[in-house]
Amino acid sequence: MIAYVIRRLLATIPVMGVVAVTVFLMLRLSPGDPAAVIAGDTATTAEIALMRERLGLDAPLLQQFLVWLWNICRGDLGTSIFSNRPVAGLILERFEPTLALTLSTLVIAVLIAVTAGILAAWKAGSWIDVGVMVVTVLGFSVPVFVIGYLLVYVFAIELRWLPVQGYVSFRTDIVGALRSLVLPSSALGLAYIALIARVTRASMIEVLAQDYIRTARAKGVEERRVVVGHALKNAAIPIITIIGIGFALLISGVIITETVFNLPGIGRLTIDAIIRRDYPIIQGVTLVFAAVYVVLNLVIDLLYTVLDPRIRY
Repeated sequence: MIAYVIRRLLATIPVMGVVAVTVFLMLRLSPGDPAAVIAGDTATTAEIALMRERLGLDAPLLQQFLVWLWNICRGDLGTSIFSNRPVAGLILERFEPTLALTLSTLVIAVLIAVTAGILAAWKAGSWIDVGVMVVTVLGFSVPVFVIGYLLVYVFAIELRWLPVQGYVSFRTDIVGALRSLVLPSSALGLAYIALIARVTRASMIEVLAQDYIRTARAKGVEERRVVVGHALKNAAIPIITIIGIGFALLISGVIITETVFNLPGIGRLTIDAIIRRDYPIIQGVTLVFAAVYVVLNLVIDLLYTVLDPRIRY
């Protein structure tokens, strides 16, 4: 078990290396002169040269990369061009809304999707199965921002049950924070629910058709125990896998959702940085999101050994 964990940890090193190189080259390989783009159309030659020096673009490429990599290892993600503040500090300031939105969406999506997928597989061919499939198709078909605006119109403007936009910190008002997360979590989670529910249904249908399930039923084992205790555990590997893969969908949706609902999170910070062409922030956020995704997939790989002990060998 320990050897397997060590191998999986070592496997993340080249992945993060590729991510680091890609993020570093985002600025250097972008069309045109990044210093001239950032300095503006009215900048003089001297101002452009000063900006190149400020960004470190006047040094050889290898030297730029080694300096940048050393700073990353020390936790220095650079300095924002427009606010002149450390990028790491800006990300930490926006971390709570993004974390709250991501966790609430993840919890809601997994609970609803797995339950719906199990019911659809258990009642395959029934109206429950058809209803779940219709919802999953809609979840894949309708963009996140469209769902967000529809939810705002119905539940915030017409019914006035929930706030239109904004975020309330859990440190000041727990109930207010939960209310501010209901609409964005619902909008962001629909596509994630559709993805997990479809995979759960397919995996459960395959397992429920196995001989040992028929044997358990023939022995008079309670149906709930058959479905949850036997079938779900053996169908869990594909479900866990799609939860990890779908997390990339969740990360990309966070940026759109925070913009629609005006949440002061990392996604909104990214949009503002793209508009201003604040490359250090874009690089820092991309690196952080990539690291989170790699770590999550590592955790899921380790969970495989809990669900199926044969995998560790």
